[in-house]
Amino acid sequence: MSVLSEHSGVAFRRAEPVMGTVVSFDVRPQGLAAETTRAAIRAACATLHDADACFSLYRPDSPLSRLRRGELSLDEAPADIREVLGHARRVRELSGGWFDPWAMDGGVDPTGLVKGWAAARALSILEGGGAGAAMINAAGDIALSGRPTVDRGWRIGVRTPEAPDRLCCVLEVDGAVATSGQYGRGPHVLDPRTGLPADAARSATVCGPDLTVADGLATGLLAAGRRGLSGVAAAGYEAMIIDASGRMLHTSGFPFLS
Repeated sequence: MSVLSEHSGVAFRRAEPVMGTVVSFDVRPQGLAAETTRAAIRAACATLHDADACFSLYRPDSPLSRLRRGELSLDEAPADIREVLGHARRVRELSGGWFDPWAMDGGVDPTGLVKGWAAARALSILEGGGAGAAMINAAGDIALSGRPTVDRGWRIGVRTPEAPDRLCCVLEVDGAVATSGQYGRGPHVLDPRTGLPADAARSATVCGPDLTVADGLATGLLAAGRRGLSGVAAAGYEAMIIDASGRMLHTSGFPFLS
């Protein structure tokens, strides 16, 4: 069940169970009518459920599952799959191959950037609906638009991988923030060069203009560790990792607030 709440007429917040997690919304209408805001949030949630139905590997009848089994050709697959694989090819190049959905057992698996892609698409619906500012958080893949107040941007806390109830830093950012790491599930990302669980970083956070790209780069950094930081910077993004020994390493422009 999703929950929608209003706070003093200023913010609309919703928690939507989808894609195996709970996606949270914080929408600031900033002059948009309340019912129009609610309708935009409902439409944004619907696009998340569409993405889940298309890409979930827990659903044997999803188009991606069928594609991986060879029951569906790429030409027969939904256009969303071809779009996401196009993004995946770009991120594979930008990451120097540390993110590579084609290196996984069982067939191509682009799910390392699907949540970011879906959240970015949902945000575009809110923007198109006229919302003044919005944040969508899909399990650490965060799409941002506008400014929540006139005097500051969105502030995002990054959890420590060892104690998820504590923050390792706070950021003030525009655009997108993606964090991948061993939060509760343990190692769940594979190193495309070895096929073994990625262990070069305990967590990785990437900031930049495109959440789909940031999500894929953050996934790749779990395997690359510090070796991948220069490539992220060269792609026009900023990154921070907690490496296997617990050290924090980051690119020069990473937007720390504290």
